[in-house]
Amino acid sequence: MYILYFPISLNSFHSQVGLIFVFNLIVGTGALTLPSIFHRAGWILSTAVIIVLAFISGVTSTFVIESIACSAAISKWKSLQSRRRDNEIRTHENADEVLNESNESENDTQGESLLLSSRSFYRLDQKIEMGEMASIFFNDAGRTTFYVCFITYLYGDLSIYSAAVAKSLRDVFCHSLNASYSNNISDNFDALPCWPERTVTRLDAYRFSLVTFAVLLGPFVFFNVQKTKYIQVATAIFRWFAFLVMITIAVVKIFTEGPQKNPPMINFNGLPALFGACVYSFMCHHSLPSLIAPINNKSHIKVFMGLDYLMICSFYVLLAITGVFAFANLEDLYTLNFIPKSEQNMGFLKIIEYFLALFPVFTLSASFPVIAITLKNNLQTLFSGRIRDRSYSSIIRRVVFPLLAISPPIIVTFFTESVTNLVSFTGSYAGTSIQYFIPAVLVYLARKVCKNLLGDGIVNKYRSPFQSKLWIIFVIIWASGCLIMVTIKFSIG
Repeated sequence: MYILYFPISLNSFHSQVGLIFVFNLIVGTGALTLPSIFHRAGWILSTAVIIVLAFISGVTSTFVIESIACSAAISKWKSLQSRRRDNEIRTHENADEVLNESNESENDTQGESLLLSSRSFYRLDQKIEMGEMASIFFNDAGRTTFYVCFITYLYGDLSIYSAAVAKSLRDVFCHSLNASYSNNISDNFDALPCWPERTVTRLDAYRFSLVTFAVLLGPFVFFNVQKTKYIQVATAIFRWFAFLVMITIAVVKIFTEGPQKNPPMINFNGLPALFGACVYSFMCHHSLPSLIAPINNKSHIKVFMGLDYLMICSFYVLLAITGVFAFANLEDLYTLNFIPKSEQNMGFLKIIEYFLALFPVFTLSASFPVIAITLKNNLQTLFSGRIRDRSYSSIIRRVVFPLLAISPPIIVTFFTESVTNLVSFTGSYAGTSIQYFIPAVLVYLARKVCKNLLGDGIVNKYRSPFQSKLWIIFVIIWASGCLIMVTIKFSIG
């Protein structure tokens, strides 16, 4: 009797925790730029665009889930074929025991059939990274293109996260400096002292914050996503509270002071900027394998993903619309609209000021380990099989790859804060590919291969509800349009 499938997860969590992980991964500081972008592009046009973005990203997330299950099915099929070939070899090598081997083989085949009829090929228990799926379904050119896009995007994300957290912490620490040097704009801002009559500069405070951030969150990259479970839950509570505070203040402001001005409803000139701000708004595809595998009950995974996207889209729209009507002038970072203007406000408003100022720190700190772990896992997949010396394989896997994932972003952002333009350029194109192109091509090839190997008799219970090829064509056309919009955004500056 053979054990055909034995995925074991020693560190697992409930579906609700998985829902929180996905929510934390998608919702970042990009949400805080939406109110000002909504104001520029028009709140009706922006609402329509972001709803479409949420829907299409939800579609492609189901493509990724289906591709993961297909990859597991192919792996299991290959394992069965290998066992059958081994049985045939043993049968021919032991000619004196042909009859016994035949009987055993027949019994094994019957056992396999019974087991396969009761348990599906298609599973989500195995953590099959997107790099592994690319290795299964893509040719050499496709795999190269995939890894270029994937690694560029993840390194870019980690660089932005590192710089944004360090700068946010610096601004909180050096907050009292702003008023003292508000008129001294011509000086090098980073060279100014962080506190009056102190030698510590703002650049020193930035670098200290960056190193502290790396020391506190870097160790999580040496483990699995499950190890960040409590950070994810705590951060989710923080995010919900922060969003509710901003939405509540905006609603109260609208009712007490009335809507501010008449914001435009439709402005197509702001459409490229709107897309540029929303390109990452629903991104979670790159880390879905790491987030889904530890979930205990995966029977309702598609329902949970749909609820996640629905909640996130609702929060985005509610946050942006209330901001558009509550404030006459919207800052690029929405939290800046809630900072008390008077220095005499030392009570509740002062607490809100610091709370919202630290919002990007907690938001990005929860996503950083997840993305870094995803990068680490895919780097391992990229270089697997190229490291021959087994005595060093464990060290390389547990030490070198985690350091390779987090060191470059930390080193780059230590010496410069100005990584946004470079990363936004490469990340926008790579991000569009990861969110739209790659899932569409993956699911098309996965369906084709699984049908050839397994036929139509074994149904993938994790298949996407969007089974028609027209959905794949639609996503590819949409992705092409997105790339054109990104190009327009950069060309017009």
